[in-house]
Amino acid sequence: MNVQEANNISIKLYLSGLNIFPVKEKDHYGMYRSPFRADTEPSFKVDYRQNLWYDFGSGEGGTMIDLAMKINHCTFAEAMQKLSANSGSFSFHGKQSPTESNIHIIKVLPLTNSALLDYLAERKINLDAARQQCSEIHYTVGGKAYFAIGFANDAGGYELRNKYFKGCLSPKGITTIDKGTDACLVFEGFMDYLSYLTIQKIERTENNVAILNSVANIQKAMNFLKTQKEIYTYFDNDDAGKQAVQELKSVYKNVSDQSERYKNYKDLNAFLCEKSDVKQQISKPKFKMKR
Repeated sequence: MNVQEANNISIKLYLSGLNIFPVKEKDHYGMYRSPFRADTEPSFKVDYRQNLWYDFGSGEGGTMIDLAMKINHCTFAEAMQKLSANSGSFSFHGKQSPTESNIHIIKVLPLTNSALLDYLAERKINLDAARQQCSEIHYTVGGKAYFAIGFANDAGGYELRNKYFKGCLSPKGITTIDKGTDACLVFEGFMDYLSYLTIQKIERTENNVAILNSVANIQKAMNFLKTQKEIYTYFDNDDAGKQAVQELKSVYKNVSDQSERYKNYKDLNAFLCEKSDVKQQISKPKFKMKR
């Protein structure tokens, strides 16, 4: 089973196999009580058309693989093994007609929508940095129109984010920025990257960057990282983030885990939102330019 096949496993059926069922259900999505905590009200959404999940309580979400990693507290490789071993009991997403199951881009614009900018402002993100790094994506799902912040990946897809939704436009992949330095900053998601730029009061970095767009994509970053003399990771302070750091350390000796700098917070953006002046608390690593 490859990554695409694993992510096409129906999240709804996977959860039902764990005796987790929707409390409220519409034709294209279901609302569940979160499988990750005691939840009196349903705050966990599964989008049946896109086969994606989002936990409103924690602000996390993603694909089938992301869910398997979090539920099983395991690495990407272990999640793939578990899904492959039980593939015969799963149904697969995407058997509807393309008009029902696919997201269709209408247009890609510069980021100007006031609702999207307000959302970024709530997350304390520097708007000038966001305008340079992101786009405004208008798209349809099942004939209904939506819009979101779009962050392009190297595979030609987009990570999507607005106040109520976190997902992606396939193909899913990592985003790399090659500035020709000897070191690389590695972020779990693009909101972490924008938070870093905001903290440093810059709109672009002069250093190499890899944004995984999900720790499940860590293997996709290995070729880019193998040329780096220094690797600085800015992952979430959760089991998946710690496991991703260990996975990199098992391959490279030069990995520096920066999460200690915001250890009392879920992630870099949560740290940014709580701090009025974080410039002096997270310093930029010093890099040497390649000769």
